[in-house]
Amino acid sequence: MPQLSQIGEIYASQLFWLAIVFALIYFGIGKAMVPKIERTIDDRTARISGDIAAAEAARATALASDTAYQAGLESARSQAFKAVTEAKAKATANAETRVKAGDAEINDRITAATSRIDGARQQAMTDIETSTVDAVQDIVAKLSGVAVDRASIEKQVKAELAHG
Repeated sequence: MPQLSQIGEIYASQLFWLAIVFALIYFGIGKAMVPKIERTIDDRTARISGDIAAAEAARATALASDTAYQAGLESARSQAFKAVTEAKAKATANAETRVKAGDAEINDRITAATSRIDGARQQAMTDIETSTVDAVQDIVAKLSGVAVDRASIEKQVKAELAHG
């Protein structure tokens, strides 16, 4: 086979070119491109580290701000609760005062009304007694023709009204 008989003649030449191509690849990629890639990776790592550090700082700031906000919110809640409690106490005291004043006024009005009613009842009873005495005196005078003593009629009418 003629192709195999040429191997000895071209073997050294192929090894030489193979060594040159590998050297070019090694120096081209290894010495020229790898440092650029490493620099890019280092820059990227530094940027990521910086971004992580900035994010941590922002997180710490946000956490401190949130803590301050929650403390302020809790303080505002406690002040609002205190104000509501004081307002309730004042409103309750005011309502109690008004209720007591209203009760006193109602009691005064009831007492006055009771007095007026008692006076009116007493006046009505006096008027009834007087009317009854007059009616009895007139009836006895018309029926029997005898004039009866007014004092005895009043005594009898009072006794009858007292019993019922």
